[in-house]
Amino acid sequence: MLLYRSAAWFAKGLREYTKSGYESASKDFVPGDLEVQVPGRSFLVTGGNSGIGRATVIEIAKRGGTVHLVCRDQNRAEGARGEIIRESGNRNIFLHIVDLSDPKAIWKFVENFKQEHTLHVLINNAGCMVNKRELTEDGLEKNFATNTLGVYVLTTALIPVLEKEHDPRVITVSSGGMLVQKLNTNDLQSERTAFSGTMVYAQNKRQQVVLTEHWARAHPAIHFSCMHPGWADTPGVRLSMPGFHASMGDRLRSAAQGADTVLWLALAPAATAQPSGLFFQDRKPVPTHLPLARTSSSPAEEEKLIEILEELAQRFK
Repeated sequence: MLLYRSAAWFAKGLREYTKSGYESASKDFVPGDLEVQVPGRSFLVTGGNSGIGRATVIEIAKRGGTVHLVCRDQNRAEGARGEIIRESGNRNIFLHIVDLSDPKAIWKFVENFKQEHTLHVLINNAGCMVNKRELTEDGLEKNFATNTLGVYVLTTALIPVLEKEHDPRVITVSSGGMLVQKLNTNDLQSERTAFSGTMVYAQNKRQQVVLTEHWARAHPAIHFSCMHPGWADTPGVRLSMPGFHASMGDRLRSAAQGADTVLWLALAPAATAQPSGLFFQDRKPVPTHLPLARTSSSPAEEEKLIEILEELAQRFK
């Protein structure tokens, strides 16, 4: 079944996830959707110093938004902040250094953040694909700690902050790779099977889709969405998937093309006309399962994921 899923997904990707797929889809975009200005609105973008995150931050900054960059590496983040200010002409760009694989650090960050700042839009962009099983200081598998638990803790902690504001939104940058994975709550730490960073990443991205659907039901005052940016030429792809990057070459999307739907979900009034909790690709909601792929999960399995994450979140609070 995994072979079928992977083959069907790759064929779909060649049609839709490439630069030509974006160019085809963009013919249906409404040109005025992103002709907006957002002074007075506050955005928090994780991993905003490079790739899709950086492209997202620049466009928000150009439109007058206040942007909080949450990054891990101080030197690289400070350099990116300076470049973003120069390119956008917007000095309301704030930097926060947080390791998103460390739930204790995330709780501490939010506790301080909410004392000083408001927040209208959270963009969960940061992620990692570690190709060898690696544990954090807390004994958590690194991909799961960053991509799933970190997103859960950050979003959960910021929901009360978001709920105070007008038109609050949460966008999570997932991946079409999640289409090859069925939710598996029995091995969240990747202890029981041969380790594949690519498959663990895809499983984490499936978990993000389940979380988005859960949050949308639990918090109707906030518009939640997740999305696939397509196959984009970013530092993360070059580092984590060098073979794929080399084979795809100039068929990959630019970082700006990958960021387009993130921006649309974060900025466009049209985005919140769509129901909360959906998965988007090129400004349109798309199915979260491939035909005949048997990747659907039961409500009990999804609730188990939430229970495990909540227990871990509270343990490290």
